[in-house]
Amino acid sequence: MRRLKLIWDFYGPNASHIAKHHEIHLKEYIQLEKLDIQITGFENLTNNHTIAFLVVDENKMKPLRDALKPHRGQLYTKQQHESKI
Repeated sequence: MRRLKLIWDFYGPNASHIAKHHEIHLKEYIQLEKLDIQITGFENLTNNHTIAFLVVDENKMKPLRDALKPHRGQLYTKQQHESKI
């Protein structure tokens, strides 16, 4: 089964701080909804661009996409910059 990385982009001098905080909210949502999601994280792409993300099975993506409204998504292939819940 393919896994998808749902991504939220944050820009500006506080992007890293905001993305870290957004990951906290993603983890809270996962616990509240009792979802079987194991991978979340954040990644600094540049000094002014940081992403927060979670990884979900493709067949479970649509309800999460509709509820959480990520900015974009991509096929999940690498396993760096992630934290286990």
